[in-house]
Amino acid sequence: MSRQDINRSGEMDVFVRAVELGGFTAAARACHMTPSAVSKLVTRLEARLGARLVNRSTRKLQLTPEGCAFYERSVKILADIAEAERYVSAGEQASGPIRINTSASFGNHILAPLVEDFLERYPAVTLDISHTDKVVDLLDDRADVAIRTGPLRNSSLVARKLGTTGTTIVASPAYLARHGEPTSVAELLAHRRIGFSYARSTEGWPLRQDGETITVPVTPGIQVGDGEAMRHMALAGAGLARLATFTVRVDIEAGRLVPLLEAENPGDAEEFYAVYIGQGGPLPARIRALLDFLAERVRL
Repeated sequence: MSRQDINRSGEMDVFVRAVELGGFTAAARACHMTPSAVSKLVTRLEARLGARLVNRSTRKLQLTPEGCAFYERSVKILADIAEAERYVSAGEQASGPIRINTSASFGNHILAPLVEDFLERYPAVTLDISHTDKVVDLLDDRADVAIRTGPLRNSSLVARKLGTTGTTIVASPAYLARHGEPTSVAELLAHRRIGFSYARSTEGWPLRQDGETITVPVTPGIQVGDGEAMRHMALAGAGLARLATFTVRVDIEAGRLVPLLEAENPGDAEEFYAVYIGQGGPLPARIRALLDFLAERVRL
């Protein structure tokens, strides 16, 4: 018999049951085998190991010193196998680390308020959250889940939609007091517009003019690396910003930011997705739990 044909964990399981139940007959009932099959299995096991594991001189099994050592190690190995299966099983309770990569805006305004509830529901899970507005490679970043907008560029990834948000041009009351409020696209061009320092699918700001959608170039006097930094620049009165509506909703309600050119807003939307590597078998329970939780709780 080749090494590949030997079911070592199966042999260990039968041997451990025989020891713990006190005999071959009881082990045979527990394993749905015949007593002779259990006896032959133990005999083959002893032959392969080159050591006697049990003495059969009495009605009750007596372990040899080698049998005691093999029994103790078998119990530990079987427990480790069971633990490994529980850990990776899709139906098991979620546990273990999850590395999430998300934009700063989504991370601060949407994800952060949900973290406590998620960890209350899944106390065996730990979270490692990184913020960047740049698109990352999940494998290079070692991320389990990325939260992003726009179409997928990698066919090995799977996206689960979380919601849709509009965009709003805003400025602080202090900025508008100094520079005036733009009431048309033409007036907008005279104002300082805060832009992003990395490439985006659409570099300008789409706006409606004379019944058509045009793209207003940003040509920023200020560039930032993420949406949350842009929001803080706008709050500080540095210029105009065009941001996902969910990031500035509370600021608008509180009067800290003022929405601009709403009549010229073309109503374009950004769709947010939870992106993960979807090939290679069922998802770990912890990842599936996070995806289900986000789909249930995210409100943009």
